[in-house]
Amino acid sequence: MTALATPDAYGVVTEPSTLTIQRLLPGPIERVWAYLTESDLRRKWLAAGSMEMKVGAPFELVWRNNELTNPPGKRPEGYGDEHRMQSRVTELDPPRKIAFTWGKGSGDVSFELEPRGERVLLTVIHRRLPDRGMTLGVSAGWHAHLDVLAARLSGAEPEPFWDDVTRLRKEYDPRIPT
Repeated sequence: MTALATPDAYGVVTEPSTLTIQRLLPGPIERVWAYLTESDLRRKWLAAGSMEMKVGAPFELVWRNNELTNPPGKRPEGYGDEHRMQSRVTELDPPRKIAFTWGKGSGDVSFELEPRGERVLLTVIHRRLPDRGMTLGVSAGWHAHLDVLAARLSGAEPEPFWDDVTRLRKEYDPRIPT
């Protein structure tokens, strides 16, 4: 974990079905925005997929988590080599906010950016999570993906992704209300 994983590295359940997680990242805001919206940069920390910068535009996210870090770590059971998800842009205010649906029945996600001097505060809000199991999974997942993003933006080599996910699932379990 790096000092860039602040304010609080852990996401918090801010409402019964909402996870909020923040990171203070190296700026400028346009650079962080590019890592959120450009497929070639986003695939380095989350998932590939071209997005039309227009409210209502559909897009597909394609995860290949084994490619995020080298080595990737030990992939937990139940995860495949690739995962695809259909989404739709629901809000757009470049370079400060983008929101989109999160597959079917898994809520929606917003990314909000706020300049803080030479850094940028990224706030990820995942709303309408259907149950505790999904909340636990996305908490560890967002945390691990944001660890990779923070490392990429700072020029550091991230820790093995899957090992981070496995560790974080154990750490989030007591943090997520039953």
